[in-house]
Amino acid sequence: MAYRQDISHCFGDGLLERADYEKLLAQTAPGLARLRAALSDGSLPLLQLPGTHADLAACKQLAAHLMRDTSALVFLGTGGSSLGAQALAQTVDLYRPVAPPAEGRPRFHFLDNLDPWAMESVLSDLDLRSTRFLIVSKSGGTAETLMQALSAIGRIEAAGGGKYMKHHFGVITEPGDRPLRRLAAQYDMPVVDHPPGVGGRYAVLSAVGMVPAICFGLDPAAIRAGAARVLDPLAPQAGTVEPAAIPAAAGAALSVAAARALDAPMQVFLPYGDRLERFVMWHRQLWAESLGKQGKGTTPVTALGPVDQHSQLQLYLGGPRDKLYTVFTQSLAGAGPRAVSDDPELAWLSGRTIGDLAEAEQRATIDTLIANGRPLRRIAIDRPDAETIGALMMHFMLETILAAGLLDVDPFDQPAVEEGKIRARRYLAELG
Repeated sequence: MAYRQDISHCFGDGLLERADYEKLLAQTAPGLARLRAALSDGSLPLLQLPGTHADLAACKQLAAHLMRDTSALVFLGTGGSSLGAQALAQTVDLYRPVAPPAEGRPRFHFLDNLDPWAMESVLSDLDLRSTRFLIVSKSGGTAETLMQALSAIGRIEAAGGGKYMKHHFGVITEPGDRPLRRLAAQYDMPVVDHPPGVGGRYAVLSAVGMVPAICFGLDPAAIRAGAARVLDPLAPQAGTVEPAAIPAAAGAALSVAAARALDAPMQVFLPYGDRLERFVMWHRQLWAESLGKQGKGTTPVTALGPVDQHSQLQLYLGGPRDKLYTVFTQSLAGAGPRAVSDDPELAWLSGRTIGDLAEAEQRATIDTLIANGRPLRRIAIDRPDAETIGALMMHFMLETILAAGLLDVDPFDQPAVEEGKIRARRYLAELG
């Protein structure tokens, strides 16, 4: 397995009751049976994606179109249409504030938030003659994404590129008569289908994530292979599998047990190293939008080590006992630049690498949280490569679906979000 999960530090005096956890773990059995059936009969399309290769030719074709003679590639999408791609980009250092542009490669920009100044700044700084845009919207009617796309089209036209519009854009959206589909047809933009039965926040293993992954130089088949390994125990030929043998089932039971035991339940996701910073942002949407219904769910909190030792650790150690901690660790020792100093007071740092100190700090944070009676799950990975990130994404999709079963909520809808969309459209009309 590309990752190792350890939940042993969640139980004991003042922590979670193991009996409560084990009862919930047993209750994941029906959810696992439903997942196994769906994997076999295809009734849950997102489970079919890891074993699918037929769509990759179209993904590669669209990626080649976007990367041809390109100085910058701008991703237009929000939520599930963007966060998964951002997480994939970080695995190869192509989306970090400190990451320099790779020599001979285009710059990658994610405009996932509808911020007018950010949009203006990015568009003004680019050579629009060689800038490409990937527009992603499952519904084809996402207001923020359509607004960004129309603004980019207007800027390309103003720069004299109107007759070359199709060379600047690619589209991923569901089939059917949709505003984005009609826009693509108007300008003859190439389109790859978003699978209709896969919700946006679950779509990272579809073209939504695979087209960007190819642009980043990642192997889409390897990403899906990592996800497939997580599903292997649910395959019909695997025989009967106990919930305790499924890491995602253990994670779901642990999360719900913590939600019931803690006063104001929150889950802190703390990775060490920049390469998983957007991954936990991706998880935050998946968890919050899937489970926050009917007064149920837990609040996902994102953090980043070691930097958040200086901004949040005091609260975690000295504040209320209302959080379950999931810490992602990597093998950091020996990595990065080495410190050099002849100052005796800095001897403890001299000769050490950046990774040595980060390794010591992640270990110290884990041990300090445990020593202070905080329930802590550790997920250890060797390296966040294509297979590992695919495995982690499938793990947490399964964990979310199984937790929804324990909470008796639908993990695939988001009824509360629609109310805000309706009001925003009305308020925009009122502007005149």
